[in-house]
Order: sequence, then structure tokens, then C-alpha cells
Amino acid sequence: MNQFNSYREAAVQKWNSQTLHSEIPVIYLGAASCGIAAGALDVLETIQQSVAELGRPVRIIQVGCIGPCYLEPIMDIAMPGNPRVSYTNVTPQKAKRILQANLTEGDIVPKMAKGHFGDEAFSIKTGIPRFFDLPMLKPQVRVILKNCGFIDPEEGDHYLAQDGYLGFLKVLEAGPGYALEALKEAGLRGRGGAGFPTFKKWELCRNAPGEQKYVVCNADEGDPGAFMNRALIESDPHAVLEGLLIAGYTVGASQGIIYVRAEYPLAVKRLKKAIGQMRSYGLLGDNILGSGFSFDIRIKEGAGAFVCGEETALIASLEGKRGMPRPRPPFPSDSGYNGCPTLINNTETFGTVPAIMRNGGEWYQQFGAPGNHGTKTFSLVGKVRNTGLIEIPLGISLRQVVEEIGGGTELPFKAVQTGGPLGGCLGASQLDTPITYEAMRDQGSIMGSGGLIVMDESTCIVDMARYFIGFALRESCGNCTPCRIGTRVLSDRLEKIIRGEGEPHDLDV
Repeated sequence: MNQFNSYREAAVQKWNSQTLHSEIPVIYLGAASCGIAAGALDVLETIQQSVAELGRPVRIIQVGCIGPCYLEPIMDIAMPGNPRVSYTNVTPQKAKRILQANLTEGDIVPKMAKGHFGDEAFSIKTGIPRFFDLPMLKPQVRVILKNCGFIDPEEGDHYLAQDGYLGFLKVLEAGPGYALEALKEAGLRGRGGAGFPTFKKWELCRNAPGEQKYVVCNADEGDPGAFMNRALIESDPHAVLEGLLIAGYTVGASQGIIYVRAEYPLAVKRLKKAIGQMRSYGLLGDNILGSGFSFDIRIKEGAGAFVCGEETALIASLEGKRGMPRPRPPFPSDSGYNGCPTLINNTETFGTVPAIMRNGGEWYQQFGAPGNHGTKTFSLVGKVRNTGLIEIPLGISLRQVVEEIGGGTELPFKAVQTGGPLGGCLGASQLDTPITYEAMRDQGSIMGSGGLIVMDESTCIVDMARYFIGFALRESCGNCTPCRIGTRVLSDRLEKIIRGEGEPHDLDV
């Protein structure tokens, strides 16, 4: 324990000296998949070349996704004595101009800045708004995304400096009962879509008989248009790993497994690096921090089958079998991986746990709505002006998300598709629906894992239906007749309608 505290103290000192109180300029560049796809690596090359040409010492930190992906590539510069100033949609040419002005002229170029991370006085002085006062960001609440876009996800010390693993230490000191009670008081429900009370799931696994138990992180994010889990792992992998560690201690497991799709190479890379850092801190292996608790984590890369997002199909895949769901009971908490009690939660659920352990269940309850406490991440995509990763308190309306956070649509709004291919479309008359598990279900859709696809009048709903039915048809495991045959029939009818050969009775299918 003393050794770990020394690591943490050194990490805090390093963070303060290299970022908050740095004597040289610090350049932050968004380097998650969204930033890279928008050209961040070209910008990085330009930054490195420009800095070398200018001969000015600087520190470059590659961070994760801060949220508004439509603004990528995002480059921030913190000059000594100034807060971080954010520049967006940065091209190599734009980066050169900004760097030249900042590093040689002391000019932060307010007209090119999107926002800053300082106080109101800096806004008054420069005319630059605070970044989190931007319309897309102001209504949001950052709990799970707290570190995303601020720390280098490949630097474990950065996570330690942000109270990393203090939640685990608190549980280690107070015992497993504290974790269960905190989760119960927080009212956290599984963020994978079903909304089952998290404390209950953990309690069932803890109470299940068996010498060998497992905890599994379901990072098999398969919904089209959804990227919440990928962005979290790419931006703050240690948060997910700490949640897995807390779960292992609480339920009495000795093995943790992260099931992540191989199509997420950057996420896999950062997870592997973070697991290695955990070992160096003494947080994995035998007798962790002298507590008598032994635990290890490994990664299993999935082949990308949508059906493996279902927990029993995921377990089958882990066991080397074809990924096919099986009837329940027995539930995984009684008989899961290799027939042993297994706790399965999704990435976001595990990533939320450390904050609850650090701050307590009552703190988490302040966010959200009765019966739907806390926050939820969503990937907001489609025809809205502001696309990206968002985190909102449960209970706010779809209208707030689409019009306020998303900035509305260019053409008249038509619908928003929620819950992935098994969800539904909600129209303009349903925009005032609060985003809760029950309200979404009552409107004929589901919250799902968090995908929101916004459509306007240029979008053909029939084409969208064909796309999602086609996806379900291709991804069906073929085990159950309604899915195996039903998706084929629905696909054929939709193709018939799109060809202009539809008949009224086709709508009765």
C-alpha cells in the first residue's frame, strides 16, 4: 500500500509540473479514432515539424475524445500562465498559423479559438467563451467522461493524478459490503440496455456458491452508429479497468476478462498498455497491495458478431464455441464462463463504478431522475449539426438532446432512431419523451446501449427500415425461427415496397 501511495504522489507531482504549472507551452491533441479519422495524425506531424523549426521547447500530449467529434481535429494550447485554449477543425495549415502566433508572438489568436478551460475572467479578457459553455456541452454532466480529452490515455500516471484507483482503495479498506451498498444507494442500472440494478447483479454473483468466479466486461459494441464504449476505452481505459478490479474484489472473483471486438485496434492497444501499467503499480497479480486479494485481467478479441453482445452468446464465444445465445436460467451469475459464477456488465457500467466508490451513492443520486439515477453516454449521429459523444443526466428529453445539444437539423426533423437495430424510431410528436428506461419503452422503443441516429426530411424511413432489417438478417445466429425466418420475410417485403410493388397487406406483416 505504501508503495502504491508513493506512485500516486509522484504521479500528482508530475501532472502538476507538466500540465497545470508547466513552464513551457503544452499542446494537447485529440487522438482517439474520431480525431485520427478527421486528420489528427497529419496535424501531429505538422506540430512536430513546426516546433522543431521554431526551436521552442514544448510538451505535446495526445489525449482522447472530449466529445464534440464534429469539431475534430481538436488542438489545445496552454501557454505558461494561461488556461488551455481550444482550436477546432484544425488542418495542418491552420495548425502552423496557430503555433506561429502562440509560440513566437504570444498571440492566442482569439478569432480562431473555439473555447478555453479557464475562468470567466479569461473570457472577459479575451472574448473567448469557456469550452464547456458551448451549446453542445453546457447541458451535459461529465461523470464517466470526466477524464476524456484531458489525460493521455496511454499514461497511467495521468489517471493516478486524477484520483485514479482511489475508489478501489476505498472498497479494499471498507470491504465488499461497502461496494454493494454504494451501488444500491446510487441506483445504478446496467448501461448495456436492460437496465437491471447493478448492485443486484453483483450481489447474486457474490452469493453464488463456487470457488472460481469471473467478471467479464462486455465491450462488444455492435449497434450501427454507436461508439460510446470504444471512445471511453480509447480515452480513459483505466476507469474501465478499475471498475473491473472493484467488481472482482466485491464478488470474490480471481479472473477478469474484457471481451472487445477486434475492429477496435486502438482500444485494444490502449487496454493492453493500461493492464501492463496496473501490474507495475501492484494492482494485478497475487496478494494485491498486501490485501490477500488476487486478481488478473486478460483481453479476448471478438470477431465482431452482433449476437455476441448478448451475454450468453458472449460466454459461448469466450469458451471457443460458436456465439449463440442459450435459454436462461441458469443465469451467468450462477453458471457462466466454464460453468462458474460470472458477472457480466458492459463497458460504461464498469467505467461508472469508480466515481461512485470515490464519492458515494448519495452523490451519484443527485443526477438523473427517480428510478433512473445518474448519467448515460450516447453517440449522437445523423442529421444533427453537432455530432459526437455526449453524457447527459437521465430524465432530460429527446428534444433537449436533438435541438439543444445536437443543434437541431438543417431540414425539418423527421425521427430519431434509438436502441440500435432492435430499437425503434420516435417522431416529432414524441420528442418531449424523457430519456429513461421506462419512458422510452412506453413510446415503443428502447434506450439500448446508447445509439441515437437523427433523421430529417431527406431521410427515407423505409430505406432506414430496410437497412436495420438487413443488418439483423445478416447478423442473426439462426437459432430461433422468428429471427431466422422473420427477418428474411421482412427484408423481402421491404425490398418489394422499395421497388414500387408494395400492396396494402404487406404492411400487416
